[in-house]
Amino acid sequence: MKLRNIIVSVIAVCFAMFALAGCASAAGTEAAGTGSPLVTFLPFIVILVVMYTMMIIPENKRKKKAQEMRNNIQVGDKITTIGGLIGIVVHVSGERLTFETGEDRVRIEINKWAVSSNEGRGADKETQDTQEVIGG
Repeated sequence: MKLRNIIVSVIAVCFAMFALAGCASAAGTEAAGTGSPLVTFLPFIVILVVMYTMMIIPENKRKKKAQEMRNNIQVGDKITTIGGLIGIVVHVSGERLTFETGEDRVRIEINKWAVSSNEGRGADKETQDTQEVIGG
């Protein structure tokens, strides 16, 4: 609903700007013969500034927060992947991590970018695993 309100507001501002630019340009052509380039491009500049502040800046903040969350994953954290798998982290190394799903102790190795949420510690672990090296 919030995105819809933003889009409607941007469209309303666009129409108002184009109407004002049209009036100013029509008045300028009658008096001087040519319209000012600033008046012509002002609506486009304002639209770009509004789009940047309402869309790009919040998206960059969201990406930064997600990257920080992925960098702070530790052994024992309960994570959810972008594919919907839920498990407990048993090993973290560089840009990869291994997590354990369910009681059958299936271990899956993934890249950190595939983690969508980190619920932190608070997982009900039956055993206390330490970091393990997979494959040797």
